Amino acid sequence: MTGEVVERTSGLAGELVLRRDGEHHEIVANGVFLMDTRGGSSERLLVSAAADRMPPPGRMLIGGLGVGFSLAAALVHPAVTAVEVVEREAAVIRWNRGPLAALHGDALADPRVAVHEADVADRIATAAPASFDAICLDTDNGPDWLVSPANARLYTDSGLAAAARSLTPAGVLAVWSAAPSPALVARMGGLFVDVMTLEVPVARGAPDVVVLGRQPR
Repeated sequence: MTGEVVERTSGLAGELVLRRDGEHHEIVANGVFLMDTRGGSSERLLVSAAADRMPPPGRMLIGGLGVGFSLAAALVHPAVTAVEVVEREAAVIRWNRGPLAALHGDALADPRVAVHEADVADRIATAAPASFDAICLDTDNGPDWLVSPANARLYTDSGLAAAARSLTPAGVLAVWSAAPSPALVARMGGLFVDVMTLEVPVARGAPDVVVLGRQPR
């Protein structure tokens, strides 16, 4: 993306940059593209597919705020009654309350939303059993393309088991990835009764995917 730098700052994982090109914005971490506001179909699918399958009362945890598209999708879904967003980068939260707010209808201001500046792996590890009806993870470009090496623990057997424990018996875990991940599907298959992969074609390369696990074992 060409255009202007809105802000360049130091985050927990290194340099974070918010860029603007006309009406669109892009977030870059350490020179690696994370996401922009040009599409967002797979980010929305992450949430809508989980919400379609989760049980009432519809309590959802979203790991990774990004440009706010996942949160906005949750808030328009009739099954969602409360959303907890966990984002470890303060700048990303600030941008979503500032220059990005108009792009998602100022979703962070919705009274159903609670935002926490924290590591989602820590939040899941300390959550009480059956805390959530759905967990949606959009923290990396996938389990095989991490924003930070520390995020690898989310996708290990123990990390996925912690997510399963924090879900209700009919709960759903949804993981976004920029490419298919057979290893993730296999690990989730040992923890959930039903595992499926949904694909979203992209202009070039492998499709974006959402891996869904339903009903923790």
